Amino acid sequence: MKPITLGSTGICVPQNGFGALPIQRIGKREAADLLQKAYQGGMRYFDTARAYTDSEEKIGLADLPRDRIYLATKTAAKTPDAFWKDLETSLSLLRTDYIDVYQFHQMEKCYRPGDGSGMYEAMEEAKKKGMICHIGGTAHKIGIAMEVAESGLYETLQFPFSYLAGEKELKLVQTCRDHHVGFIAMKGLAGGLINNSRAAMAYMTQFDNVLPIWGIQKESELSEWLSYMDQTPEMDDAMRAFIEKEKQELSGDFCRGCGYCLPCTVGIQINQCARISLMIRRAPSDSWLSKKWQDEMAKIENCVHCNLCASRCPYELDTPALLQKNLVDYRNVLAGKASTKEHVHF
Repeated sequence: MKPITLGSTGICVPQNGFGALPIQRIGKREAADLLQKAYQGGMRYFDTARAYTDSEEKIGLADLPRDRIYLATKTAAKTPDAFWKDLETSLSLLRTDYIDVYQFHQMEKCYRPGDGSGMYEAMEEAKKKGMICHIGGTAHKIGIAMEVAESGLYETLQFPFSYLAGEKELKLVQTCRDHHVGFIAMKGLAGGLINNSRAAMAYMTQFDNVLPIWGIQKESELSEWLSYMDQTPEMDDAMRAFIEKEKQELSGDFCRGCGYCLPCTVGIQINQCARISLMIRRAPSDSWLSKKWQDEMAKIENCVHCNLCASRCPYELDTPALLQKNLVDYRNVLAGKASTKEHVHF
């Protein structure tokens, strides 16, 4: 596993980071053990956020050797007062007196000095006080991400990136390289649509400025990623052919599951319902056909076509049309199950 240096930060770690969003779904002792195993296996970059319920607390409880790891967390604050409250809380829960990479979470604008918000000035002051080491931002919208990368104000950028990336995302990676901004890749498995971790890892190795953070909550998942420390998958011809086939299969409009579209006017769980057709096929599970999900999908019939979801979508999808398409396909799958006398609810 080759090391990656995050832009101008000087942070140099294996190209294999730990995304700690999923550990909020497991117990504290289980999470601490998982984090310790990640460290013992060679992972050195751990990413969390104030918004991830008890994720920060669990990292703090893991008692990882502070001088040998890098901690990244995020604030979704919109005011300086909320910024300082979040930062103090994160420091306390993580049991540390500094954060290596502190990021504005899901940025809707590129904060700048003198823009009247006071937000970037708060970051600068926190860095001056030694509470944080590097200023970063995360985004789902390509326009905001590009502005952050080009601004000269941010040392890292976190953005969705996987082997399903298009030309815009590849240009963003290059822009970060050109401006010495460390690129942190979230959603390397495209929100669950990618189910081949070897291909996902091999794709990332092509970029010398990209650090993927994999969302991990199970020991089996961790073992898979740690196995690539010594035997890192490579982008050979067979892997390229596989990825190309995957891209063709998933070409066109599909929901990435980011959730920017929410909340829905009539309560549709858009970020799952708009991609359930793909999930049924790529992450097969009877749970997708449960009474719960049948009821969730039925809510699509109540869509009032306000188009708020479409206006919020960072990928500019026609979300109402995508929901309708998924509903038709979902019911066809249910009908097929019913024809084989499998128990389904209508």
